[in-house]
Amino acid sequence: MEIAKTYNPGEAESKWYPHWMQQNFFSSTPDSRTPYTIVIPPPNVTGMLHMGHMLNNTIQDVLIRRARMLGMNACWVPGTDHASIATETKVVNLLAEKGIKKTNLSREDFLKHAWDWKEKYGGIILEQLKKLGASCDWDRTRFTMDPAMSEAVLDAFVSLHNKGQIYRGVRMVNWDPQGLTALSDEEVIHKETNSKLVYVKYKVEASDEFITVATTRPETIMGDTAVCVNPNDERYSHLKGKNIIVPVVNRVVPIIFDDYVDASFGTGALKVTPAHDINDFNLGQKYKLPTIDALTPDGKISEAAGVYVGMDRFACRKQIVKDLQEQGLVEKVEDIKNKVGYSERTNAVIEPKLSLQWFLKMDEISKPALDAVMSGEVKLIPEKYINTYKHWMENVHDWCISRQLWWGQRIPAWYDGKGNTVVCKTREEAFEKLKIKNEKLTNDEIKQDEDVLDTWFSSWLWPLTVFDPNVIKNGWENANEELKYYYPTNDLVTGPDILFFWIARMIIAGKEFTGLKPFTNVYLTGIVRDNLGRKMSKQLGNSPDPLDLVAKYGADGVRVGMLLSSPAGNDLLFDEKDCEQGRNFANKVWNAFRLIKGFEVGASAKQSAAQKAAITWFENKLSEQLEFINDHYSKYRMSDALMTTYKLVWDDFCAWYLEIIKPEFVDGKSLPIDKTTYDATIIFLEQLLKVMHPWMPFVTEEIWHLITERSEKECVIVAEWPKQLASLDARVLGEFEVCKELVTTARNVRAQKQIPPKEKLEVIEKSSSDHSYFNEVVIKLANLSAFKYSKEKVDGAYSFTIQTTEFFIPLANNINVEEEKERLKKELEYNKGFLKSVQIKLSNEKFVANAKPEIIAVERKKESDALSKIDSIEEQLKSL
Repeated sequence: MEIAKTYNPGEAESKWYPHWMQQNFFSSTPDSRTPYTIVIPPPNVTGMLHMGHMLNNTIQDVLIRRARMLGMNACWVPGTDHASIATETKVVNLLAEKGIKKTNLSREDFLKHAWDWKEKYGGIILEQLKKLGASCDWDRTRFTMDPAMSEAVLDAFVSLHNKGQIYRGVRMVNWDPQGLTALSDEEVIHKETNSKLVYVKYKVEASDEFITVATTRPETIMGDTAVCVNPNDERYSHLKGKNIIVPVVNRVVPIIFDDYVDASFGTGALKVTPAHDINDFNLGQKYKLPTIDALTPDGKISEAAGVYVGMDRFACRKQIVKDLQEQGLVEKVEDIKNKVGYSERTNAVIEPKLSLQWFLKMDEISKPALDAVMSGEVKLIPEKYINTYKHWMENVHDWCISRQLWWGQRIPAWYDGKGNTVVCKTREEAFEKLKIKNEKLTNDEIKQDEDVLDTWFSSWLWPLTVFDPNVIKNGWENANEELKYYYPTNDLVTGPDILFFWIARMIIAGKEFTGLKPFTNVYLTGIVRDNLGRKMSKQLGNSPDPLDLVAKYGADGVRVGMLLSSPAGNDLLFDEKDCEQGRNFANKVWNAFRLIKGFEVGASAKQSAAQKAAITWFENKLSEQLEFINDHYSKYRMSDALMTTYKLVWDDFCAWYLEIIKPEFVDGKSLPIDKTTYDATIIFLEQLLKVMHPWMPFVTEEIWHLITERSEKECVIVAEWPKQLASLDARVLGEFEVCKELVTTARNVRAQKQIPPKEKLEVIEKSSSDHSYFNEVVIKLANLSAFKYSKEKVDGAYSFTIQTTEFFIPLANNINVEEEKERLKKELEYNKGFLKSVQIKLSNEKFVANAKPEIIAVERKKESDALSKIDSIEEQLKSL
């Protein structure tokens, strides 16, 4: 069999992924094995594969592939999220390009366009994940708006409403003027923004006096219904019972006194705009102030404002300041930086807005989810996120779950036009319930709520409904076999940015509807950043296309490159060189395989002492490193597991083991290798392929089938995870470390003294007995004529110490002694001069007194190193 000189990742990837699919290696059904379950964080149907997806899904694939090899029933459920706001925005924009406005369409027609878009573009990211090697059970692919999944969402709404946990009310919400929908707190991103703080003078009625109020939002002045000051603020105490005139609209409003206002902050006076700030709203409720909404839903000045009607809010902000300045009502304008809320989906500046919405009470329902994490029932990895989680859960607000959109699960609430409301899943059921309250009701008079549910209200059920969509309706005790087998799932891998959006809410839902946690471990990845520390994004132009990287470096190269430096919870500083390193690793493994398969096994070839020793050492080394690797996995130290694997293969196996067992070259031809050594080497290679497989599935499968002929089902993807080949012998491992240092030192001496590679050296160990197991290894790798022992010190030899043992390399026959003396004398003279300059600096009291401690430490280190170097050179001269 001829083996290609270079590994071709594209060829292997196109061969083995379809093969795994054909053999149903990714499929899972309940059986007697222990289940291992992961549910994918469902990417948005609007999504394309980006670097964050690459990191997240590679980690999931590593975990699922290893679980499969451990003999567990590995089930990785894929799917996508309907992403209400993002998808609706995409469809609206697509229709606009065709000259179609959403407002000119019926709900049914719009949804037809949305479903067409979803069918065409919605599954692209899942196909892209296959290029990465993701071994999901694709037969289980789910979509959050599949009919059964949507039914479960409605069941959850009805159930929680019936328990009194869901209610409808007018509350201050985060309003997206571009998406025209309410958002939850977690969907608002606060960014530091350059703003103007405008100091506006409000005239006290029937007086020449003014109160100055500072605001960053002068466009809301038309909604002011009071000015508030602190009752203990002496500056304003004489104004009790007085009114004030709102600029621009000349509305007369009261001056109210409340200790909510901090008298020491700013001017000590606060404009109260109940329709545009939650704290102002609370003050308005307390003092029964009118509420004037100065903005339309799309961010323009409303009719209620009375002036600037129809003007964009930001244009109005500039105009009103200009007009106030002309009236002499602006005291000053300051440039400031402040935090401004932006919509996570549309990037529009959020407006606080009073709105009639549906809410889920969070105070009681969230407590079991808090206990689950604080007790360790659900583990967050790394643990640093526990306090963040605790703080949020202890300060959680009611969840606004309604969205003013058409794409999503429509809220199952029904109205009769007479003020009666019922919550149920079907129109028929709603009619029967409403008719009890309104006997003359006709079916045509019933209207369903126009809003849809927040996307997260469907995805919080994800770990449950992917297995049994009926569990919300039927209850855990009546759950199907699949859910009871696979749930709770094992590991969730996701980003910390959705700790509250999704993770906390899944735990809440799991506890509410089953009494069980949804998963045991949550592995929180970091953010992928460029080498300047910036978050990778297409907008910044600093993010490569992941599929371009796969085409260039191979899927294995990209997987290894990303995960070599990706500790849990810490950001990954990505450099394309990492992928090059990953590709080089795949090539190294390929070349090692080619070397081994190129050995000629000779029937009469005898195993050397060095080969026998190497096998003994590597059996122990492999067993030792397997313990470390398994421990890293158990603690979710993924980068450590990969790096340990990397060093085991590259350093221990390729650089040391193969060099030791490689047959000698005679007359330009490699001698045959004995069968015992060859067979042991193949076993080692196969064990290493298994350890590497979760990280590098394609190159390992390719080599696995080239080592020996195997059936279609005898693949490394389902091979047994390796066990220890030998009981650990610490003495063997310790002696080999000495052996490595001996070889390295001998090679360094050869290079230093410019001794030709073919010229043999001799090593003598100061010892009373011959005891090293690896003498023959040292002789071979260091090209020695002999390895000897001496009870006494050897004069005229280069000496060095490893651990507590002294070694000598006689050099009289390998070097010109007089030339070496001259070289050493010059080196000694230089080092003495260097030492003198350092000591002069350290004896300078002024320098020592004024220099930083770290500078002094550097100079002390220089002094110590120079003294050691001088002692070594003098010892060498003495021996010569």
